[in-house]
Amino acid sequence: MTFAIHGLNVSRGVAIGRAVLVASSRVDVAHYFVQPHEVEAEINRVRVGRNAVIDEIHRLQETITQMGPKEAPHELGALLDVHLMLLQDDDLVGGVKHWITERLYNAEWAVTTQLEVIARQFDEMEDEYLRERKADLEQIVERVLRAMKDKGSPVVSPQRAARKPQQQDLLLDDTVDVPLILIAHDLSPADMLQFKQSVFAGFITDVGGKTSHTAIVARSMDIPAVVGARLASQLVRQDDWVIIDGDAGVVIVDPSPIILAEYGFKQRQRELERGRLQRLLHTPSVTLDGERVELLANIEMPEDALAAVKAGAVGVGLFRSEFLFMGRQGRLPGEEEQYQAYKRAVEGMQGMPVTIRTVDVGADKPLDDSVRDAAHLNPALGLRAIRWSLADPAMFLTQLRAILRAAAHGKVQLLVPMLAHAREIRQTLAHLAQARTTLDNRGVAYGPVKLGAMIEIPAAALSLRLFLKHFDFLSIGTNDLIQYTLAIDRADESVAHLYDPLHPAVLRLVADTIAECRAQGKGVSVCGEMAGDVGLTRLLLGLGLRSFSMHPAQILAVKLEILRADTIKLAPWAQRVRDAEDPELEMAGN
Repeated sequence: MTFAIHGLNVSRGVAIGRAVLVASSRVDVAHYFVQPHEVEAEINRVRVGRNAVIDEIHRLQETITQMGPKEAPHELGALLDVHLMLLQDDDLVGGVKHWITERLYNAEWAVTTQLEVIARQFDEMEDEYLRERKADLEQIVERVLRAMKDKGSPVVSPQRAARKPQQQDLLLDDTVDVPLILIAHDLSPADMLQFKQSVFAGFITDVGGKTSHTAIVARSMDIPAVVGARLASQLVRQDDWVIIDGDAGVVIVDPSPIILAEYGFKQRQRELERGRLQRLLHTPSVTLDGERVELLANIEMPEDALAAVKAGAVGVGLFRSEFLFMGRQGRLPGEEEQYQAYKRAVEGMQGMPVTIRTVDVGADKPLDDSVRDAAHLNPALGLRAIRWSLADPAMFLTQLRAILRAAAHGKVQLLVPMLAHAREIRQTLAHLAQARTTLDNRGVAYGPVKLGAMIEIPAAALSLRLFLKHFDFLSIGTNDLIQYTLAIDRADESVAHLYDPLHPAVLRLVADTIAECRAQGKGVSVCGEMAGDVGLTRLLLGLGLRSFSMHPAQILAVKLEILRADTIKLAPWAQRVRDAEDPELEMAGN
Protein backbone atom coordinates (compact mmCIF):
# COMPACT_ATOMS: atom_id res chain seq x y z
CA MET A 1 0.00 0.00 0.00
CA THR A 2 1.33 3.41 -0.98
CA PHE A 3 1.78 5.95 1.80
CA ALA A 4 3.75 9.16 2.35
CA ILE A 5 6.01 10.33 5.17
CA HIS A 6 6.65 14.04 5.58
CA GLY A 7 9.93 15.53 6.73
CA LEU A 8 12.21 18.47 5.96
CA ASN A 9 13.44 19.14 2.43
CA VAL A 10 17.18 19.56 2.86
CA SER A 11 18.66 18.50 -0.48
CA ARG A 12 16.89 18.95 -3.81
CA GLY A 13 16.07 16.33 -6.39
CA VAL A 14 14.35 12.97 -6.70
CA ALA A 15 15.74 9.55 -5.78
CA ILE A 16 14.02 6.22 -6.39
CA GLY A 17 15.31 2.94 -5.03
CA ARG A 18 15.20 0.11 -2.52
CA ALA A 19 15.22 0.89 1.20
CA VAL A 20 18.33 -0.02 3.18
CA LEU A 21 17.66 0.27 6.91
CA VAL A 22 20.60 0.77 9.23
CA ALA A 23 19.28 -1.02 12.30
CA SER A 24 20.33 0.18 15.73
CA SER A 25 22.20 -2.25 17.94
CA ARG A 26 23.64 -2.21 21.43
CA VAL A 27 26.83 -3.46 19.79
CA ASP A 28 28.69 -1.01 17.55
CA VAL A 29 28.22 -2.31 14.00
CA ALA A 30 30.23 -1.16 11.00
CA HIS A 31 28.36 -0.69 7.73
CA TYR A 32 30.35 -1.09 4.53
CA PHE A 33 30.35 -2.96 1.23
CA VAL A 34 32.66 -5.87 0.49
CA GLN A 35 34.11 -6.95 -2.81
CA PRO A 36 32.58 -9.99 -4.61
CA HIS A 37 35.65 -12.11 -3.91
CA GLU A 38 35.22 -11.44 -0.17
CA VAL A 39 31.65 -12.80 0.02
CA GLU A 40 32.61 -16.31 1.11
CA ALA A 41 34.94 -14.95 3.79
CA GLU A 42 32.15 -12.75 5.19
CA ILE A 43 29.67 -15.64 5.21
CA ASN A 44 32.26 -17.72 7.02
CA ARG A 45 32.71 -14.99 9.63
CA VAL A 46 28.99 -15.21 10.40
CA ARG A 47 29.18 -19.02 10.49
CA VAL A 48 32.12 -18.93 12.92
CA GLY A 49 30.38 -16.39 15.15
CA ARG A 50 27.14 -18.39 15.17
CA ASN A 51 28.96 -21.66 15.90
CA ALA A 52 30.83 -20.01 18.78
CA VAL A 53 27.51 -19.02 20.38
CA ILE A 54 26.05 -22.50 19.75
CA ASP A 55 29.06 -24.08 21.46
CA GLU A 56 28.66 -21.67 24.36
CA ILE A 57 24.98 -22.65 24.76
CA HIS A 58 25.86 -26.36 24.62
CA ARG A 59 28.37 -25.83 27.44
CA LEU A 60 25.75 -24.01 29.48
CA GLN A 61 23.28 -26.86 28.91
CA GLU A 62 25.86 -29.35 30.17
CA THR A 63 26.44 -27.19 33.25
CA ILE A 64 22.69 -27.03 33.93
CA THR A 65 22.44 -30.81 33.65
CA GLN A 66 25.24 -31.23 36.18
CA MET A 67 23.70 -28.72 38.59
CA GLY A 68 20.33 -30.40 38.77
CA PRO A 69 16.79 -28.91 38.94
CA LYS A 70 17.18 -27.38 42.39
CA GLU A 71 20.05 -25.10 41.41
CA ALA A 72 19.05 -24.52 37.78
CA PRO A 73 15.35 -23.83 37.12
CA HIS A 74 13.67 -25.65 34.25
CA GLU A 75 12.87 -22.30 32.62
CA LEU A 76 16.56 -21.59 32.09
CA GLY A 77 17.03 -24.77 30.10
CA ALA A 78 13.94 -24.00 28.05
CA LEU A 79 15.28 -20.54 27.29
CA LEU A 80 18.55 -22.00 26.01
CA ASP A 81 16.57 -24.39 23.81
CA VAL A 82 14.75 -21.41 22.29
CA HIS A 83 18.04 -19.64 21.66
CA LEU A 84 19.45 -22.71 19.92
CA MET A 85 16.36 -22.98 17.76
CA LEU A 86 16.60 -19.32 16.73
CA LEU A 87 20.30 -19.64 15.95
CA GLN A 88 19.61 -22.53 13.59
CA ASP A 89 16.54 -20.95 11.99
CA ASP A 90 16.64 -21.07 8.19
CA ASP A 91 15.18 -17.56 7.85
CA LEU A 92 17.97 -16.06 9.92
CA VAL A 93 20.79 -18.01 8.28
CA GLY A 94 19.46 -17.76 4.73
CA GLY A 95 18.61 -14.08 5.06
CA VAL A 96 22.10 -13.17 6.24
CA LYS A 97 23.62 -15.04 3.28
CA HIS A 98 21.26 -13.16 0.95
CA TRP A 99 22.36 -9.71 2.14
CA ILE A 100 26.02 -10.59 1.86
CA THR A 101 25.75 -12.31 -1.52
CA GLU A 102 23.23 -10.06 -3.27
CA ARG A 103 23.93 -6.67 -1.68
CA LEU A 104 27.59 -7.17 -0.73
CA TYR A 105 26.92 -6.03 2.85
CA ASN A 106 29.67 -6.77 5.36
CA ALA A 107 28.85 -9.59 7.78
CA GLU A 108 27.73 -7.45 10.73
CA TRP A 109 25.49 -5.29 8.57
CA ALA A 110 23.90 -8.39 7.05
CA VAL A 111 23.17 -9.83 10.50
CA THR A 112 21.52 -6.66 11.82
CA THR A 113 19.55 -6.24 8.59
CA GLN A 114 18.09 -9.73 8.83
CA LEU A 115 17.38 -9.16 12.51
CA GLU A 116 15.25 -6.17 11.50
CA VAL A 117 13.36 -8.25 8.92
CA ILE A 118 12.57 -11.09 11.33
CA ALA A 119 11.82 -8.75 14.24
CA ARG A 120 9.03 -7.15 12.23
CA GLN A 121 7.53 -10.60 11.66
CA PHE A 122 7.48 -11.17 15.43
CA ASP A 123 5.79 -7.79 15.95
CA GLU A 124 2.91 -8.89 13.70
CA MET A 125 2.24 -12.16 15.54
CA GLU A 126 -1.06 -12.32 17.41
CA ASP A 127 0.21 -14.66 20.12
CA GLU A 128 1.74 -12.60 22.94
CA TYR A 129 4.20 -15.34 23.92
CA LEU A 130 5.56 -15.54 20.38
CA ARG A 131 5.79 -11.74 20.10
CA GLU A 132 7.94 -11.69 23.23
CA ARG A 133 10.41 -14.08 21.60
CA LYS A 134 11.69 -11.08 19.65
CA ALA A 135 13.73 -10.18 22.72
CA ASP A 136 15.35 -13.62 22.61
CA LEU A 137 16.19 -13.09 18.95
CA GLU A 138 17.81 -9.74 19.73
CA GLN A 139 19.85 -11.32 22.51
CA ILE A 140 21.24 -14.14 20.40
CA VAL A 141 22.03 -11.77 17.49
CA GLU A 142 23.89 -9.52 19.90
CA ARG A 143 25.87 -12.52 21.13
CA VAL A 144 26.73 -13.51 17.56
CA LEU A 145 27.86 -9.95 16.82
CA ARG A 146 30.07 -9.94 19.90
CA ALA A 147 31.57 -13.27 18.89
CA MET A 148 32.27 -11.90 15.41
CA LYS A 149 33.80 -8.76 16.87
CA ASP A 150 36.27 -10.85 18.84
CA LYS A 151 37.33 -12.59 15.61
CA GLY A 152 37.71 -9.33 13.71
CA SER A 153 37.20 -8.69 10.00
CA PRO A 154 39.57 -9.49 7.15
CA VAL A 155 38.27 -6.39 5.37
CA VAL A 156 40.60 -3.56 6.28
CA SER A 157 38.98 -0.49 4.78
CA PRO A 158 35.49 0.50 5.98
CA GLN A 159 35.06 2.69 2.91
CA ARG A 160 35.12 -0.04 0.29
CA ALA A 161 32.07 0.26 -1.92
CA ALA A 162 30.38 -1.93 -4.44
CA ARG A 163 29.86 -0.71 -7.98
CA LYS A 164 27.40 2.14 -7.93
CA PRO A 165 24.05 1.07 -9.41
CA GLN A 166 22.89 3.16 -12.32
CA GLN A 167 19.62 5.06 -12.08
CA GLN A 168 17.97 3.85 -15.24
CA ASP A 169 14.46 2.70 -16.13
CA LEU A 170 14.95 -0.55 -14.19
CA LEU A 171 12.68 0.21 -11.29
CA LEU A 172 10.46 -2.85 -11.54
CA ASP A 173 13.13 -5.39 -12.45
CA ASP A 174 14.54 -7.17 -9.40
CA THR A 175 17.14 -9.04 -11.45
CA VAL A 176 19.39 -6.05 -11.99
CA ASP A 177 21.23 -3.54 -9.82
CA VAL A 178 18.96 -0.81 -8.48
CA PRO A 179 19.66 2.42 -6.59
CA LEU A 180 19.62 2.16 -2.80
CA ILE A 181 18.06 4.59 -0.31
CA LEU A 182 19.66 4.70 3.16
CA ILE A 183 17.20 5.03 6.06
CA ALA A 184 18.31 5.51 9.67
CA HIS A 185 17.16 7.06 12.89
CA ASP A 186 20.15 9.38 12.69
CA LEU A 187 23.50 9.61 10.95
CA SER A 188 26.52 11.26 12.51
CA PRO A 189 28.92 13.38 10.43
CA ALA A 190 31.36 10.47 10.61
CA ASP A 191 28.68 8.12 9.22
CA MET A 192 27.96 10.55 6.40
CA LEU A 193 31.65 10.86 5.62
CA GLN A 194 31.98 7.07 5.46
CA PHE A 195 29.04 6.84 3.05
CA LYS A 196 30.22 9.80 0.96
CA GLN A 197 31.65 7.64 -1.84
CA SER A 198 29.01 4.92 -1.47
CA VAL A 199 26.26 3.60 -3.65
CA PHE A 200 23.38 5.42 -1.97
CA ALA A 201 21.13 7.55 -4.14
CA GLY A 202 19.52 9.32 -1.18
CA PHE A 203 19.19 9.55 2.61
CA ILE A 204 16.25 9.58 5.02
CA THR A 205 16.60 10.11 8.78
CA ASP A 206 14.04 10.25 11.58
CA VAL A 207 15.71 13.25 13.21
CA GLY A 208 17.65 16.32 12.12
CA GLY A 209 17.06 19.83 10.87
CA LYS A 210 17.78 21.75 7.67
CA THR A 211 21.26 22.66 8.82
CA SER A 212 22.11 19.50 10.72
CA HIS A 213 25.33 18.01 9.42
CA THR A 214 23.50 15.07 7.89
CA ALA A 215 21.67 17.62 5.73
CA ILE A 216 24.79 19.64 4.97
CA VAL A 217 26.81 16.65 3.82
CA ALA A 218 23.87 15.32 1.78
CA ARG A 219 23.81 18.64 -0.06
CA SER A 220 27.56 18.46 -0.58
CA MET A 221 27.08 15.02 -2.11
CA ASP A 222 24.35 16.52 -4.31
CA ILE A 223 21.89 13.73 -3.57
CA PRO A 224 18.26 14.03 -2.44
CA ALA A 225 17.66 13.80 1.30
CA VAL A 226 14.81 14.18 3.77
CA VAL A 227 15.50 14.56 7.50
CA GLY A 228 13.19 14.91 10.48
CA ALA A 229 10.92 12.21 9.03
CA ARG A 230 10.11 11.04 12.56
CA LEU A 231 9.13 7.34 12.28
CA ALA A 232 10.54 6.59 8.82
CA SER A 233 12.95 3.94 10.10
CA GLN A 234 10.03 2.15 11.77
CA LEU A 235 7.45 2.51 9.02
CA VAL A 236 9.64 1.59 6.07
CA ARG A 237 10.55 -2.07 5.68
CA GLN A 238 13.83 -3.46 4.49
CA ASP A 239 13.90 -3.52 0.68
CA ASP A 240 10.70 -1.48 0.18
CA TRP A 241 10.56 0.67 -2.93
CA VAL A 242 10.97 4.29 -1.82
CA ILE A 243 10.84 7.67 -3.54
CA ILE A 244 12.55 10.71 -2.01
CA ASP A 245 11.11 14.03 -3.16
CA GLY A 246 13.88 16.30 -1.93
CA ASP A 247 12.09 19.43 -3.16
CA ALA A 248 8.93 18.82 -1.13
CA GLY A 249 10.46 16.95 1.80
CA VAL A 250 8.26 13.91 1.18
CA VAL A 251 9.05 10.19 1.23
CA ILE A 252 6.72 7.94 -0.75
CA VAL A 253 6.76 4.27 0.23
CA ASP A 254 5.64 1.41 -2.03
CA PRO A 255 4.68 3.77 -4.91
CA SER A 256 2.26 2.73 -7.63
CA PRO A 257 3.42 2.48 -11.28
CA ILE A 258 1.74 5.82 -12.04
CA ILE A 259 3.61 7.57 -9.21
CA LEU A 260 6.86 5.92 -10.28
CA ALA A 261 6.37 7.20 -13.83
CA GLU A 262 5.63 10.73 -12.59
CA TYR A 263 8.77 10.88 -10.47
CA GLY A 264 10.84 9.28 -13.21
CA PHE A 265 9.83 12.25 -15.38
CA LYS A 266 10.86 14.66 -12.58
CA GLN A 267 14.26 12.97 -12.42
CA ARG A 268 14.79 13.51 -16.14
CA GLN A 269 13.73 17.16 -15.85
CA ARG A 270 16.27 17.62 -13.06
CA GLU A 271 19.02 16.21 -15.26
CA LEU A 272 18.06 18.63 -18.07
CA GLU A 273 18.20 21.53 -15.59
CA ARG A 274 21.70 20.48 -14.54
CA GLY A 275 22.74 20.34 -18.17
CA ARG A 276 21.58 23.90 -18.74
CA LEU A 277 23.45 25.14 -15.66
CA GLN A 278 26.66 23.48 -16.88
CA ARG A 279 26.76 25.98 -19.73
CA LEU A 280 27.47 28.69 -17.13
CA LEU A 281 30.59 26.94 -15.85
CA HIS A 282 33.10 29.28 -17.50
CA THR A 283 30.92 32.41 -17.41
CA PRO A 284 32.35 35.09 -15.08
CA SER A 285 30.19 35.71 -12.00
CA VAL A 286 29.27 39.35 -12.65
CA THR A 287 25.95 41.11 -12.04
CA LEU A 288 24.10 43.15 -14.68
CA ASP A 289 25.54 46.36 -13.22
CA GLY A 290 29.11 45.05 -13.38
CA GLU A 291 29.66 43.89 -9.78
CA ARG A 292 32.02 40.91 -9.60
CA VAL A 293 30.93 38.29 -7.09
CA GLU A 294 33.23 35.66 -5.60
CA LEU A 295 31.81 32.12 -5.54
CA LEU A 296 33.73 29.83 -3.18
CA ALA A 297 33.26 26.19 -2.14
CA ASN A 298 32.76 24.51 1.23
CA ILE A 299 34.61 21.19 1.48
CA GLU A 300 35.03 18.46 4.10
CA MET A 301 38.04 16.52 2.82
CA PRO A 302 41.08 17.33 0.64
CA GLU A 303 39.70 15.21 -2.19
CA ASP A 304 36.67 17.53 -2.40
CA ALA A 305 38.91 20.20 -3.95
CA LEU A 306 38.50 18.47 -7.31
CA ALA A 307 34.71 18.85 -7.16
CA ALA A 308 35.15 22.51 -6.21
CA VAL A 309 37.32 23.19 -9.26
CA LYS A 310 34.95 21.29 -11.55
CA ALA A 311 32.01 23.34 -10.23
CA GLY A 312 33.75 26.61 -11.12
CA ALA A 313 34.66 27.75 -7.60
CA VAL A 314 37.35 30.44 -7.43
CA GLY A 315 38.60 29.13 -4.08
CA VAL A 316 37.63 27.29 -0.92
CA GLY A 317 35.78 29.51 1.52
CA LEU A 318 35.48 26.83 4.20
CA PHE A 319 37.51 23.66 4.68
CA ARG A 320 35.86 21.89 7.63
CA SER A 321 39.01 20.38 9.13
CA GLU A 322 37.11 18.51 11.86
CA PHE A 323 36.23 15.76 9.40
CA LEU A 324 39.89 14.74 9.51
CA PHE A 325 39.47 14.11 13.25
CA MET A 326 36.26 12.06 13.22
CA GLY A 327 35.68 8.35 13.54
CA ARG A 328 39.22 7.61 14.77
CA GLN A 329 38.35 6.19 18.22
CA GLY A 330 40.21 9.00 19.95
CA ARG A 331 43.41 8.78 17.86
CA LEU A 332 43.77 12.37 16.67
CA PRO A 333 45.69 13.07 13.47
CA GLY A 334 49.27 14.22 14.00
CA GLU A 335 51.00 17.23 12.51
CA GLU A 336 52.41 15.40 9.49
CA GLU A 337 49.10 13.75 8.60
CA GLN A 338 47.25 17.06 8.85
CA TYR A 339 49.94 18.88 6.90
CA GLN A 340 49.71 16.37 4.05
CA ALA A 341 45.90 16.67 4.00
CA TYR A 342 45.93 20.48 3.92
CA LYS A 343 48.69 20.42 1.30
CA ARG A 344 46.58 18.16 -0.94
CA ALA A 345 43.67 20.57 -0.67
CA VAL A 346 45.88 23.59 -1.44
CA GLU A 347 47.49 21.91 -4.43
CA GLY A 348 44.12 20.62 -5.60
CA MET A 349 42.80 24.18 -5.85
CA GLN A 350 45.51 24.98 -8.41
CA GLY A 351 46.67 28.30 -6.99
CA MET A 352 43.26 29.48 -5.78
CA PRO A 353 42.90 30.38 -2.08
CA VAL A 354 41.91 27.81 0.55
CA THR A 355 40.33 28.89 3.84
CA ILE A 356 40.95 26.27 6.53
CA ARG A 357 38.77 26.45 9.61
CA THR A 358 40.36 25.16 12.80
CA VAL A 359 38.67 22.09 14.23
CA ASP A 360 35.02 22.68 15.14
CA VAL A 361 33.73 19.74 17.18
CA GLY A 362 31.08 19.38 19.83
CA ALA A 363 27.27 19.67 19.76
CA ASP A 364 26.10 17.84 16.60
CA LYS A 365 29.68 16.95 15.63
CA PRO A 366 31.18 14.59 18.22
CA LEU A 367 34.58 13.19 17.32
CA ASP A 368 33.35 9.62 17.59
CA ASP A 369 29.95 7.91 17.62
CA SER A 370 30.83 6.11 20.83
CA VAL A 371 31.64 9.38 22.63
CA ARG A 372 28.48 11.40 23.11
CA ASP A 373 28.38 14.44 25.35
CA ALA A 374 25.93 13.03 27.88
CA ALA A 375 27.48 14.95 30.75
CA HIS A 376 26.11 18.29 29.57
CA LEU A 377 22.48 19.17 28.98
CA ASN A 378 23.27 21.30 25.95
CA PRO A 379 26.63 20.59 24.29
CA ALA A 380 25.91 23.32 21.69
CA LEU A 381 26.56 25.79 24.50
CA GLY A 382 29.47 23.89 25.97
CA LEU A 383 33.09 23.07 25.16
CA ARG A 384 33.14 23.21 21.38
CA ALA A 385 35.02 24.84 18.48
CA ILE A 386 37.68 27.36 19.64
CA ARG A 387 36.80 26.65 23.26
CA TRP A 388 37.75 23.01 22.76
CA SER A 389 40.95 23.99 20.95
CA LEU A 390 42.05 26.41 23.64
CA ALA A 391 41.33 23.78 26.30
CA ASP A 392 43.78 21.42 24.54
CA PRO A 393 46.78 23.59 23.58
CA ALA A 394 48.89 20.66 22.33
CA MET A 395 46.21 19.62 19.85
CA PHE A 396 45.61 23.23 18.78
CA LEU A 397 49.28 24.00 18.26
CA THR A 398 49.69 20.81 16.24
CA GLN A 399 46.90 21.92 13.90
CA LEU A 400 48.21 25.48 13.61
CA ARG A 401 51.68 24.24 12.68
CA ALA A 402 50.23 21.93 10.02
CA ILE A 403 48.17 24.76 8.50
CA LEU A 404 51.14 27.15 8.49
CA ARG A 405 53.29 24.52 6.76
CA ALA A 406 50.61 23.95 4.12
CA ALA A 407 50.61 27.71 3.44
CA ALA A 408 54.09 27.31 1.92
CA HIS A 409 52.40 25.57 -1.03
CA GLY A 410 49.75 28.13 -1.93
CA LYS A 411 47.29 30.75 -0.71
CA VAL A 412 45.94 29.77 2.71
CA GLN A 413 43.59 31.62 5.01
CA LEU A 414 43.08 30.50 8.60
CA LEU A 415 39.57 30.76 10.00
CA VAL A 416 38.74 30.52 13.71
CA PRO A 417 35.23 29.40 14.74
CA MET A 418 32.97 30.51 17.58
CA LEU A 419 35.00 33.37 18.99
CA ALA A 420 33.11 35.68 21.34
CA HIS A 421 35.54 37.16 23.89
CA ALA A 422 38.56 39.44 23.64
CA ARG A 423 40.59 37.01 25.77
CA GLU A 424 39.81 34.19 23.30
CA ILE A 425 41.14 36.38 20.49
CA ARG A 426 44.31 37.15 22.46
CA GLN A 427 44.83 33.46 23.29
CA THR A 428 44.33 32.44 19.67
CA LEU A 429 46.85 35.02 18.44
CA ALA A 430 49.34 33.90 21.10
CA HIS A 431 49.00 30.26 20.04
CA LEU A 432 49.53 31.23 16.41
CA ALA A 433 52.69 33.14 17.33
CA GLN A 434 53.92 30.17 19.36
CA ALA A 435 53.30 27.81 16.41
CA ARG A 436 55.40 30.07 14.15
CA THR A 437 58.18 30.22 16.74
CA THR A 438 58.28 26.43 17.03
CA LEU A 439 58.53 26.05 13.25
CA ASP A 440 61.30 28.67 13.16
CA ASN A 441 63.24 26.80 15.82
CA ARG A 442 62.83 23.55 13.91
CA GLY A 443 63.88 25.20 10.64
CA VAL A 444 60.66 24.08 8.95
CA ALA A 445 59.30 26.13 6.05
CA TYR A 446 55.88 27.74 6.35
CA GLY A 447 53.93 30.44 4.57
CA PRO A 448 51.93 33.57 5.40
CA VAL A 449 48.25 33.23 6.24
CA LYS A 450 45.44 35.73 6.36
CA LEU A 451 43.60 35.38 9.66
CA GLY A 452 39.82 35.37 9.82
CA ALA A 453 37.09 34.89 12.41
CA MET A 454 33.68 33.35 12.09
CA ILE A 455 30.73 35.45 13.12
CA GLU A 456 28.30 32.86 14.45
CA ILE A 457 27.49 34.12 17.95
CA PRO A 458 25.36 37.26 18.42
CA ALA A 459 27.98 38.58 20.85
CA ALA A 460 30.54 38.49 18.04
CA ALA A 461 28.19 40.22 15.59
CA LEU A 462 27.70 42.97 18.17
CA SER A 463 31.48 43.36 18.71
CA LEU A 464 32.59 43.85 15.11
CA ARG A 465 35.06 46.66 15.75
CA LEU A 466 36.94 44.47 18.23
CA PHE A 467 37.09 41.66 15.68
CA LEU A 468 38.09 43.84 12.73
CA LYS A 469 40.92 45.27 14.82
CA HIS A 470 42.57 41.84 14.94
CA PHE A 471 41.38 39.94 11.84
CA ASP A 472 41.92 40.36 8.10
CA PHE A 473 38.46 39.09 7.17
CA LEU A 474 35.23 37.78 8.65
CA SER A 475 33.09 34.84 7.60
CA ILE A 476 29.45 34.74 8.67
CA GLY A 477 28.42 31.24 9.76
CA THR A 478 24.70 31.68 9.37
CA ASN A 479 23.81 28.16 10.54
CA ASP A 480 24.98 28.73 14.10
CA LEU A 481 24.23 32.47 14.05
CA ILE A 482 20.55 31.67 13.45
CA GLN A 483 20.63 28.88 16.04
CA TYR A 484 22.09 31.06 18.76
CA THR A 485 20.10 34.18 17.91
CA LEU A 486 16.75 32.38 17.96
CA ALA A 487 17.64 29.86 20.73
CA ILE A 488 16.86 26.89 18.47
CA ASP A 489 18.72 23.60 18.27
CA ARG A 490 19.23 23.36 14.52
CA ALA A 491 19.45 19.55 14.64
CA ASP A 492 16.11 19.18 16.47
CA GLU A 493 13.23 18.51 14.08
CA SER A 494 10.65 19.41 16.76
CA VAL A 495 11.63 23.09 16.56
CA ALA A 496 12.83 23.12 12.95
CA HIS A 497 9.83 25.22 11.87
CA LEU A 498 11.17 28.06 14.05
CA TYR A 499 14.56 28.10 12.31
CA ASP A 500 14.22 31.25 10.22
CA PRO A 501 17.03 32.94 8.25
CA LEU A 502 14.62 35.79 7.52
CA HIS A 503 13.94 36.64 11.14
CA PRO A 504 14.46 40.43 11.55
CA ALA A 505 17.13 39.93 14.24
CA VAL A 506 19.11 37.53 12.07
CA LEU A 507 18.93 39.81 9.02
CA ARG A 508 20.11 42.82 10.99
CA LEU A 509 23.12 40.96 12.38
CA VAL A 510 24.05 39.72 8.91
CA ALA A 511 23.47 43.11 7.25
CA ASP A 512 25.40 45.04 9.91
CA THR A 513 28.36 42.66 9.67
CA ILE A 514 28.53 43.07 5.89
CA ALA A 515 28.19 46.85 6.13
CA GLU A 516 30.88 47.26 8.83
CA CYS A 517 33.39 45.09 6.93
CA ARG A 518 32.83 47.04 3.72
CA ALA A 519 33.18 50.34 5.59
CA GLN A 520 36.56 49.25 6.98
CA GLY A 521 37.75 47.68 3.73
CA LYS A 522 37.87 44.18 5.20
CA GLY A 523 36.75 41.03 3.40
CA VAL A 524 33.49 39.37 4.39
CA SER A 525 31.74 36.25 3.18
CA VAL A 526 28.80 34.07 4.14
CA CYS A 527 29.75 30.41 4.49
CA GLY A 528 26.54 29.11 6.06
CA GLU A 529 23.61 27.55 4.25
CA MET A 530 22.15 30.98 3.41
CA ALA A 531 24.94 31.38 0.85
CA GLY A 532 23.73 28.42 -1.21
CA ASP A 533 20.02 29.22 -0.97
CA VAL A 534 19.04 30.69 -4.36
CA GLY A 535 15.96 32.22 -2.74
CA LEU A 536 18.24 34.48 -0.68
CA THR A 537 20.90 35.31 -3.29
CA ARG A 538 19.33 38.57 -4.43
CA LEU A 539 18.77 39.71 -0.84
CA LEU A 540 22.39 39.10 0.15
CA LEU A 541 23.59 40.89 -2.99
CA GLY A 542 21.37 43.84 -2.13
CA LEU A 543 22.85 43.93 1.39
CA GLY A 544 26.31 44.29 -0.14
CA LEU A 545 27.66 40.73 0.01
CA ARG A 546 30.19 39.98 -2.74
CA SER A 547 31.60 36.66 -1.49
CA PHE A 548 29.50 33.51 -1.16
CA SER A 549 30.84 30.15 0.03
CA MET A 550 28.70 27.04 -0.47
CA HIS A 551 28.70 23.41 -1.46
CA PRO A 552 30.10 22.92 -4.97
CA ALA A 553 26.80 21.47 -6.16
CA GLN A 554 25.04 24.79 -5.46
CA ILE A 555 27.49 27.13 -7.20
CA LEU A 556 26.02 27.16 -10.70
CA ALA A 557 22.44 27.73 -9.51
CA VAL A 558 23.59 30.70 -7.40
CA LYS A 559 25.65 31.98 -10.32
CA LEU A 560 22.53 32.06 -12.51
CA GLU A 561 20.81 34.30 -9.94
CA ILE A 562 23.85 36.60 -9.83
CA LEU A 563 23.97 36.95 -13.61
CA ARG A 564 20.32 38.08 -13.57
CA ALA A 565 20.76 40.56 -10.69
CA ASP A 566 21.24 44.35 -10.66
CA THR A 567 22.67 45.33 -7.27
CA ILE A 568 21.88 49.01 -7.75
CA LYS A 569 18.18 48.19 -7.97
CA LEU A 570 18.39 45.53 -5.28
CA ALA A 571 20.01 47.72 -2.61
CA PRO A 572 16.96 49.84 -1.60
CA TRP A 573 14.69 46.78 -1.68
CA ALA A 574 17.12 44.80 0.50
CA GLN A 575 17.19 47.66 2.99
CA ARG A 576 13.38 47.58 3.20
CA VAL A 577 13.49 43.82 3.82
CA ARG A 578 16.12 44.30 6.52
CA ASP A 579 14.01 46.90 8.34
CA ALA A 580 10.65 45.15 7.89
CA GLU A 581 8.72 43.62 10.78
CA ASP A 582 7.97 40.66 8.51
CA PRO A 583 10.88 40.35 6.04
CA GLU A 584 9.41 37.25 4.41
CA LEU A 585 6.25 39.15 3.52
CA GLU A 586 8.31 42.05 2.15
CA MET A 587 10.31 39.66 -0.04
CA ALA A 588 7.16 37.98 -1.35
CA GLY A 589 5.76 41.35 -2.35
CA ASN A 590 8.74 42.20 -4.55
